[in-house]
Amino acid sequence: MTRPLTIGQLARTTGMAAKTIRYYEQVGVLPPPSRTAAGYRQYTEDGVQRLLFVRRARALGLSLERLRGLTAALNGGGHGSLRPRLLELLRTHRSGVQRKIGELELLQRQLDRVLRRLRTSRRQSPAGGCHCLETGGSEPRRNGRGRTSTRR
Repeated sequence: MTRPLTIGQLARTTGMAAKTIRYYEQVGVLPPPSRTAAGYRQYTEDGVQRLLFVRRARALGLSLERLRGLTAALNGGGHGSLRPRLLELLRTHRSGVQRKIGELELLQRQLDRVLRRLRTSRRQSPAGGCHCLETGGSEPRRNGRGRTSTRR
């Protein structure tokens, strides 16, 4: 790329909306671009690469807050410190994803039990209540740290 891109050209090049690009600049994930005398934004190849980095990171589920810290390291020229920070951030994020997968697998098992019960049982409770959504005592509950655990 030899000529700087306008925000519309950057949007087309990266597949991101111009509104999103402006928002990322506003919240500090992207550095402010240079501007023409008329005030139009001008993006270089570095800007394109930075936006693609942000898009990939967001696709992986990284928050804007965490991205702000990473891009600050890039802005300060601390590329050597970026890799270890990124590695730790991704490890932490992966652990959170694994925890969520466990919670979703528990929910799937509970739904399977309820579906099985609904397919095989046509009788109603003598007490008149519907117990068809009961999961058999392994419902998720919140522990003191706001995390989901299971009752045993």
